[in-house]
Amino acid sequence: MTSPSIAAVREARRTLAQWLPITRLVPAPSLSRLSGVNVFLKLEGDLPTGSFKPRGALWALDARLRRGPIAGVVTCSTGNHGAAVACAARQLGVPAFVFLPENPNPVKRANIAGLGAAIFESGRDLAVAFRAASEYAESRDFYFLNDATDHDLPAGPATIACEILEQLESVDVIYVPMGDTALIRGVASAAKEISPRIRIIGVQAELAPAYYLSWRQ
Repeated sequence: MTSPSIAAVREARRTLAQWLPITRLVPAPSLSRLSGVNVFLKLEGDLPTGSFKPRGALWALDARLRRGPIAGVVTCSTGNHGAAVACAARQLGVPAFVFLPENPNPVKRANIAGLGAAIFESGRDLAVAFRAASEYAESRDFYFLNDATDHDLPAGPATIACEILEQLESVDVIYVPMGDTALIRGVASAAKEISPRIRIIGVQAELAPAYYLSWRQ
């Protein structure tokens, strides 16, 4: 896993400005009262598909297309990344194929279908869907856009840090949810490059703390 250079992040900002708005940074009075410090929320729900994921999907797919044409893009997902890839593919005119575990969240499945992607359900969990998607992409010479391993993708979510530091120069700490780590790798690398004093704190759900446990061990 790699973190993006600040040059790549700045290029991602220029590119993503064609399609994505700058999301709002708003005060959170109740959290500020509870914590005793000023807390702000970065509202990534402002973006198409309702999450930060289009930043990475659009940037990675655009970067890949600049290296040469592709016949299709494939991914695996439980929902949000799949929708982001479907959105990016529609925007950039590429056929999209999304692999989901069997019996996926029906709302998320409908969102992906509504964005024009072909959907395959494979296996009981994401690991099985990942293998199926990887094999499908390789057999057809499609681009496999996996948010956990794609080299280009983290520069997309890294643009969140740039926006935060422009919206609130006095920020001391940025809390970042951790899943596959593309988000925190991007945000941390950009924030530290711009302002080395900033602390970055990753957060995981208590019942799904895979990276927390790995870090401790």
